[in-house]
Amino acid sequence: MTGQELDQMDDQVLGQKLSSIAVYARVSPEHKIRIVEAWQGKKRIVAMTGDGVNDAPALKKADIGVAMGLMGTEVSKDAASMILTDDNFATLIKAVANGRNVYRNIRNAVQFLLSGNMAGILCVLYTSVLDFPMPFAPVHLLFINLLTDSLPAIAIGMEPQEEGLLEQPPRNPQERILTLPFFIRLFAQGLLIAAGTMAAYHMGRETGGAGTASTMAFSTLTLARLFHGFNCRSSRSVLRLGLCSNMWSIMAFEAGVLLLAAVLFLPGLQVLFAAADLSLRQVTAVGVCAFVPTVVIQAAKLVRESLA
Repeated sequence: MTGQELDQMDDQVLGQKLSSIAVYARVSPEHKIRIVEAWQGKKRIVAMTGDGVNDAPALKKADIGVAMGLMGTEVSKDAASMILTDDNFATLIKAVANGRNVYRNIRNAVQFLLSGNMAGILCVLYTSVLDFPMPFAPVHLLFINLLTDSLPAIAIGMEPQEEGLLEQPPRNPQERILTLPFFIRLFAQGLLIAAGTMAAYHMGRETGGAGTASTMAFSTLTLARLFHGFNCRSSRSVLRLGLCSNMWSIMAFEAGVLLLAAVLFLPGLQVLFAAADLSLRQVTAVGVCAFVPTVVIQAAKLVRESLA
């Protein structure tokens, strides 16, 4: 379609023929804006590529303006939201894949942080309502936040692209991160971790008193959140994803376990963190209570994948 033919067409007719037009020729800046607006009127996400001054208005109007970095004018670069430094259109595919992966990793990191903190809130709420001693000392919460809110979350941010990422439909740009299904998922995961933590807490109360209960609850929540980092790497199960596909997550887990062991078993750190001595049986209970939530979450993912 030429620009002259486009001038003879009203917006309604253009909207009807839009999907069948592959090439526009001899169009002005006003025509380009009109074409962009027509696609946006169909609720489509519109990308506009260009390198000249006459492309700048449409680059600005489009949802994503893409300018050429080598041959493009400064005006087009200023108007665009993305610049192809190599002027290669194939780079757009890599850019889309990278953008989707970054957004996915952000969502997974938010899920990890909120579900883990939800578990701590539920534990404190549970003991407060039932008038039990607090399960965590302030230094415990500080350690949990410094350790589990940093290393696993960073590892999740390093998660590589999954196969089929570009085969998924585009997300709604108006959709918020905290949707209802997302909130239900993180609440359920937080509840599972809290249940495991409180199970260890009650074992500690029965076998050693308030100090032992607090130490076991602190250890279980820390270890459970380290395990939970593997759950939040992807919506897929770890068995399908591959445990070693992200070595950063493994290193974060190992570093977290070593730091937790140092707090529990080194005399100087034991005093600093008010950690009680734990028997082999109690340490085993901590490990089991921390690992069970991950087993449940991974089993649910496997079931969902088998039904899909």
